[in-house]
Amino acid sequence: MRRKITRSKTTIRRKPKKKGAFFSGKLFRFSILMGMILLIFGIGFHYRNGLAYYFSFKSYKTDEKAAEAKRISDVRNYQVLENHKGKVIGLDVSEFQETIDWNAVGTIENNYPIEFVFIRATAGNDWVDGKFNDNWIGAKKRKIIRGAYHYYRPNENSLEQASLYIKTVQFQKGDLPPVLDIEKLPQGQSLDSLKVGLKRWLKVVEAHYKVKPIIYTGEKYYDDFLKKDFSGYLFWIANYNFYREKIGEDWLFWQFTEKAAVPGIKGNVDVNIYNGDFEQLRFITIE
Repeated sequence: MRRKITRSKTTIRRKPKKKGAFFSGKLFRFSILMGMILLIFGIGFHYRNGLAYYFSFKSYKTDEKAAEAKRISDVRNYQVLENHKGKVIGLDVSEFQETIDWNAVGTIENNYPIEFVFIRATAGNDWVDGKFNDNWIGAKKRKIIRGAYHYYRPNENSLEQASLYIKTVQFQKGDLPPVLDIEKLPQGQSLDSLKVGLKRWLKVVEAHYKVKPIIYTGEKYYDDFLKKDFSGYLFWIANYNFYREKIGEDWLFWQFTEKAAVPGIKGNVDVNIYNGDFEQLRFITIE
């Protein structure tokens, strides 16, 4: 006779959550939230002058000035300009700005005088900027220190590009040195070949004008391809990143924005900072 086996029910007891673990999780989330709030307030405090300027909160502004202040592209532009008081501010222009009223070109946001301008003269081996002559003459009449740059096309003959620039640009005493603008990587040729072409352009132009050219490029392009092999040249660097607020110590010029508003110019325009004062800028001009 088999005995009937009765199995007793096993009661599973769940362990109660520890109060410490509950509060530690809540405290962690609270800390994260507070950290984010402090970060936002910190950023706001850092850009407080720029924000006030941008939203026209400064009490001494008239309604008209407040309206003009709103044309500034972003808070960073104001912050950068404020960080470089004593440095020289300038522009670079081309036919993309269409017809410029040079008589009206004076200051950026009624605060920062425009002391120099780089004007696009040529591109590649066959293109003369449609507004170069007008801008070249207009800047001179306006008594703004002027310079002329060439937009280099990597897949076109470097000597032909140099020849076009030389035929187009006649410098005078007080003008800035010639500028080579290199932004693109070559197609179908090596970087070494590109560098050979750049050096040929630079040497031909230097031999003609008797002054060493300046090289314009982006910061990453400079770091990756040019910094080592072209260390004997001075650089004009473009960097629009929000985190950068100071000019590099080894940069001659810094193009820090492409979105500024200037009287006399339609639409946006690039703004640059020279790494020195006005007398130092005049020192590097052609004699």
